[in-house]
Amino acid sequence: MSAGGGVEEFLDWLVLERGRAPRTCEAYRRDLNGYCEVLASRGSSPDTASEEDILAFMGHQQSRGMAPASVKRAMTAVRTFHQFLVMEGLRADDPGSHLELPTVPKAVPKALSEAEVEAILDAVIGTDPVSRRDRAMLEMLYGTGMRISELVGMSLTDLDMSEATVRVLGKGQKERVLPVGRCAHEALTAWLVPAGRGEIEPDRWASQHDQEAVWLNQRGRRLTRQGAWGVVKKKAQQVGLGAKVSPHVFRHSCATHMLDHGADIRAVQEILGHASISTTQVYTLVSKEKLWEAYRAAHPRAVLDR
Repeated sequence: MSAGGGVEEFLDWLVLERGRAPRTCEAYRRDLNGYCEVLASRGSSPDTASEEDILAFMGHQQSRGMAPASVKRAMTAVRTFHQFLVMEGLRADDPGSHLELPTVPKAVPKALSEAEVEAILDAVIGTDPVSRRDRAMLEMLYGTGMRISELVGMSLTDLDMSEATVRVLGKGQKERVLPVGRCAHEALTAWLVPAGRGEIEPDRWASQHDQEAVWLNQRGRRLTRQGAWGVVKKKAQQVGLGAKVSPHVFRHSCATHMLDHGADIRAVQEILGHASISTTQVYTLVSKEKLWEAYRAAHPRAVLDR
């Protein structure tokens, strides 16, 4: 077995058997190519690699100044790769079986305040097709907490306007159905009419994939993730919030504001599509911080040294 061949077989297995997203597999490909290069420099290969070789690769990644989360992802790729080799009978032992993954400090997601979200939403002015689309997109991102990749992946058949729900395909090809709130529903309705989406529809569709898309660019093609992110960034910059905006800012804000208003964490987990409740619990840290801020500011005996 060649190193490259083993890697490609592993990546194919990730897609076909584990349902991993293409972006994840591309990241794993880069990690494993780097791993094989380090092994070659040590006179080793995936066939003969030891735990010391794997640790040497981790040290190499850390010495390059990689972020802890990126190092952990690379080590996850290596460990899973060796598990695959054993499972397929391509190697008898697993050199990463006792390897502990590096810990990554949990980052508290940066959420906008409710007033800041309102400011961005109110920055969309007008009833022209692009304004209708942009308003509906922003309302959907904030109202449902979906990822931008899930947003642009939406097709018309995913929408049930009578039931006010949308079906999205998340990580690992996992499907979930999300409620569409009043504001998002109104904005979406205003977009899905002849004066909105109908004005951008081309005379001849380039593909069925474009024809089925909920969101179109001005050329009548399915809007890309980069295009949708550009809309978010542009509107945030218009109200002076460009520096506070990330691709997931509306997702973070949706989760944080729901918890602030008393939502059950399990419900938030379901809406966000998190496989583990521990991922969702990061948002409770944000709510606790806001709780303490309010307490310190309002309670006369909260602060000792007034």
